[in-house]
Amino acid sequence: MSIQVSPLNLERYELKYLISPDMVEPISKYVEAYCKMDYFSEIAPDKCYKINSLYLDSPSLYILRSKETAEAFHFNMRVRSYGEGLKPPYFFEIKYKLREFVRKKRAKVTCENWQDILEYGLIPENLEGMSVDNLEEFLFMKMTYNVGPVILTQYKRKAYLSEVDDYARVTFDMSLRYQEMFEWNVKPDDKMMCNYDHPDIFEEPGKNVVLELKCEKKIPYWIVDLIRKFQLQRGSFSKFGNSMLTHYTIPEVMAAGTLYR
Repeated sequence: MSIQVSPLNLERYELKYLISPDMVEPISKYVEAYCKMDYFSEIAPDKCYKINSLYLDSPSLYILRSKETAEAFHFNMRVRSYGEGLKPPYFFEIKYKLREFVRKKRAKVTCENWQDILEYGLIPENLEGMSVDNLEEFLFMKMTYNVGPVILTQYKRKAYLSEVDDYARVTFDMSLRYQEMFEWNVKPDDKMMCNYDHPDIFEEPGKNVVLELKCEKKIPYWIVDLIRKFQLQRGSFSKFGNSMLTHYTIPEVMAAGTLYR
């Protein structure tokens, strides 16, 4: 079976909306006229799969603080796994963002001892395609900004891929959890995980599902119609920023009530 996954290099727009759980099903039905479920949703019993993201930052939290300027160019660095985080592949990702435009670079790593890459700068010999260049860039950024693990997030995703466009995705992210993490580890500990999808973090009470509409430079008409049909109002939500905001007390951020983009 051919498994469709995101390309290692991509540039796209990401439009985010906060919706209530009861909107997931009607929006899904609308989307299914243009999309099919991605492989991981298709094989999941409840059509949702787990995504684990180990986010990196500097000792001074440079990456987190750079998000305080809403219009500024900023980036995230993370190691991502799927399911319970026990098996490869692992994805080393840098996500550059300017407003709603995103450039993402991923390196796919299939070795079990992926931690050695970060500890010793060892690049596996079996990397394919753009993974080598992207991993080298990841390691360069790691050294430049002196970043290490700070927080591990996990959420459940229901995802669709367009069948009528070259590239378009619709994702629903829910059950957002996090734990503090200072080790190279992408396996959540259920005893340590805390939810951060509560009303105080979201812009509107009760709307604790993150809907993302992702496409290339031209927004498809069916996405425009979807936005109009369900009267969606653009929002902003950063899983890294808001899990950190929940966990740490950063006085100037808390005082401003900032929701990170």
